[in-house]
Amino acid sequence: MPVPVPRQRDTSATESGLAVLHTAAPAVAATGVAQATPLATPHTTPLTLLVIEDDPAGSLTVPEILDADGHRIRLRTARNLTEAERLLTPDVHCILLDLSLPDASARTPGAAAGGSATGTANGTANGTATGTAAGTAIAVDELIALRQVLRIAPRHAVLVLTDEDDAERAAEAVRVGAQDFLFRDELDGRLLSRAIRYAVERKRADIAQYKLAESKLRAQENARLERGLLPTPLLEGSDLRFAARYRPGRSRALLGGDFYDTVRTPDGTVHAMIGDVCGHGPDEAALGVELRIAWRALTLAGLCGDDLLATLQEVLEVERPCEEIFATLCTVDIAPDGRRAGLCLAGHPAPLISRPGRRARLLPYENSGPALGLLPRARWPRRQVELGGTWSLMLYTDGLIEGHIGKGKERLGQDGMVDMINRHLDRGLSGEGLLEASVTEARRLNGGELTDDVAVVLLSRAEG
Repeated sequence: MPVPVPRQRDTSATESGLAVLHTAAPAVAATGVAQATPLATPHTTPLTLLVIEDDPAGSLTVPEILDADGHRIRLRTARNLTEAERLLTPDVHCILLDLSLPDASARTPGAAAGGSATGTANGTANGTATGTAAGTAIAVDELIALRQVLRIAPRHAVLVLTDEDDAERAAEAVRVGAQDFLFRDELDGRLLSRAIRYAVERKRADIAQYKLAESKLRAQENARLERGLLPTPLLEGSDLRFAARYRPGRSRALLGGDFYDTVRTPDGTVHAMIGDVCGHGPDEAALGVELRIAWRALTLAGLCGDDLLATLQEVLEVERPCEEIFATLCTVDIAPDGRRAGLCLAGHPAPLISRPGRRARLLPYENSGPALGLLPRARWPRRQVELGGTWSLMLYTDGLIEGHIGKGKERLGQDGMVDMINRHLDRGLSGEGLLEASVTEARRLNGGELTDDVAVVLLSRAEG
């Protein structure tokens, strides 16, 4: 059935695949379009319409079709779905499909429910279907043609063209996925121009909404995954209090290259660890999770000190994406009585200890070993530290101390961090409040978000 859209008479659409609309009443059409187009398409090039219909003559014309900027809407014509698929290039913005396309059943054999492609194309099933059944079969075939167009052009706006007495079929086409429908007898340039632009904008909005929903879903899934990878301290039976703060440097991430963990072994020893994989990407975050899980497994298996770090280095060497990747680590094992601890440092900043009536200070770190992954046969000596009866021990990564102070090049550093902690202790802060105040002040001194990952762990004990 012919579609009333214009083509150039001097160039066959089937030869060129492209026809430019000519003017029947340019002044009226341009004015009418300008007044009836509240929604403009942001394309810098003219819109292109692909018409799928079977009229070989293409003799009918309507007034010139213009977009919101006054450019002619370019026209391509395909006589069947095979030709349409060939002409469907990226510069096509909208498709106008004739629902009376006769070869729909040939393109989708056996798709009609309860009948063959041949039977439905002829309007009967083996020559025995009633007139009502035949009409239903034809309608199903025409929607199959629409579904085929939606399959081959999922990102294009689609308009359907039908007769005025087929309003129900047209509405069903919109429910299937078309942006809008047009009646053949009411079609003119002004209406078609507006319908094309509205369909393009509606499709663009649908795609944007779908991408946004997909992005939100992916972000939610990633957040659930990352939350699941954050550690849950295993301190049941211990009298130590635990607090932690974690801020990844990557934007909108929940997990970075810093990692920490705390577990209590059956003998009553509390083991704590904090580490930092060099770099800030997802690969570094994944490696940090692997090292944390490996540390927990090795600790629960009874390894400690140099033996544990040597095994962790083997894990890192196997799992790291390249040989330049290394990780710093600080491990502390606190005796069951809580009064002393063993300390191992692998290229990591020393912990900070605070006691009642004394200024907070860094634990000794003269005998620290290299970062994991730098020296194949490195050793990490374990130093014994006296803690006392009441104390707080803070483990941290370098993201806390490498922030700047003001707009200059000066950084907070370990000395600046110690002074900052002492100020907060003088205010009576402890536990979660102490960590939150410290990270907040480091950000304030830096003039904004810290660029590196930040992890801080605080273990506290009160005697009696």
